[in-house]
Amino acid sequence: QVLLVESGGGLVQAHGSLRLSCTVSGRSLSTFVMAWYRQAPGKQRELVASISSGSTTNYADSVKGRFTASRDNAKNTVYLQMNSLKPEDTAVYYCNVHVTWPRVYDYWGQGTQVTVSS
Repeated sequence: QVLLVESGGGLVQAHGSLRLSCTVSGRSLSTFVMAWYRQAPGKQRELVASISSGSTTNYADSVKGRFTASRDNAKNTVYLQMNSLKPEDTAVYYCNVHVTWPRVYDYWGQGTQVTVSS
């Protein structure tokens, strides 16, 4: 069974930084497309960043230039470095693994809270 555990969230001031980590167990993450989503109170969950097995990254327009996704396959861990944080970044952040074989399926972590104060 694939399990995802996020960590690294917390309370920071605007313009500050945090690094989120997502550790995957049950299967090597090297073959997976990984992603970070976030959900603010009263809003739908949105895609923040994705990173392919070859480390190709994509970012939501709202975080481009500020957030960086990376992966360390040896540690089975994916990271989201968040710089220049804004109050609008406040949300629960979720790690996601997108499986495409043998079936299309998504696994989710439990979420980690990020709160950015002004």
